[in-house]
Amino acid sequence: MTTKTAPVPKGDKSGKSAGAAFGKDTYLRWFKDMMLMRRFEEKTGQLYTMQKFGGFCHLYIGQEAILAGMVTAIRPTDRIITGYRDHAHPLVLGTPSKNVMAELFGRMTGTSKGKGGSMHYFDKQRNLFGGHGIVGGQIGLGAGIAFADKYRGEDHVTLCMMGDGAIRQGILHETFNMAMTWKLPVIFIIENNNYAMGTSVERTSNVHDLSTIGESYDMPGLGVNGMRCEDVHEAIAMACAHVRAGNGPYLLDIKTYRYKGHSMSDPQKYRTKEEVEEYKKQDPIEGVRDTLLARKWASEADLERIDEAVKKEVEEAVKFAEESPMATPDELYNDVYFEKDYPFEKD
Repeated sequence: MTTKTAPVPKGDKSGKSAGAAFGKDTYLRWFKDMMLMRRFEEKTGQLYTMQKFGGFCHLYIGQEAILAGMVTAIRPTDRIITGYRDHAHPLVLGTPSKNVMAELFGRMTGTSKGKGGSMHYFDKQRNLFGGHGIVGGQIGLGAGIAFADKYRGEDHVTLCMMGDGAIRQGILHETFNMAMTWKLPVIFIIENNNYAMGTSVERTSNVHDLSTIGESYDMPGLGVNGMRCEDVHEAIAMACAHVRAGNGPYLLDIKTYRYKGHSMSDPQKYRTKEEVEEYKKQDPIEGVRDTLLARKWASEADLERIDEAVKKEVEEAVKFAEESPMATPDELYNDVYFEKDYPFEKD
């Protein structure tokens, strides 16, 4: 059976959970994680305009509650795969920010030795399978990772993340069909900021409630308020339990909002400044800050110290990146193939 919630009202801070089940440590983690994502992305935007690095650059500012709520709901062994708005994913999974920054700069100390750049972050140790530049390309790959885990009998869940624009790709429907047929341990997560590259969901689809798009494959779905860590955590924890029980995939339409453009080159003429400001009234960081203060789990001074520590960490990451060696041309030929001896004699 498909369960649905109404779309998140613009400017509405309400959610289905009051957050009573979460304690001080969880809220402090959410606050720190989101501050790191926010400050890192703000600095990234500044560095990009200073031409410190090139290529495409897609910022995550405004969407932080999705990853903050996700990481407290999953196991460290679960797998993550996403699209190209991916700077924040390694940060929240624990990849050192200095190595994340170095990758942007194309340095050898980056997570992919400077060969991936902004759109292709990987961290094998933390089960981050990318960062993919092809729109929707990660959807089939995510199901493939889940298939491998099921084939090996391993108790992992793959969280396959995509934007609302990626669901227009044909690979989604082929993947949904196969994933449900084989009952793969995968959660498909739409980070739904409503505009894809620059066209609203309402203008690109007759179906506006994206949690229903798996119904023809009998895939259960849920709409989630992506501006609240509490709601995201509860939804992902529920979906993980569903998947681990052998019931097959789950679809989450997590409604969020990006404060910046699709990329750094986006003039954002498809929306008004007033709309952006209205969404900022439900800023996820401010929501967690308010809870910490209201419950007297932290003071303004405590939160300021966290913010200052995060800013210092980001500045040190920039310094590390700038002082790291550039990737060299011969490095292009490394790490492309994995060579392994055959278990039988070659002809």
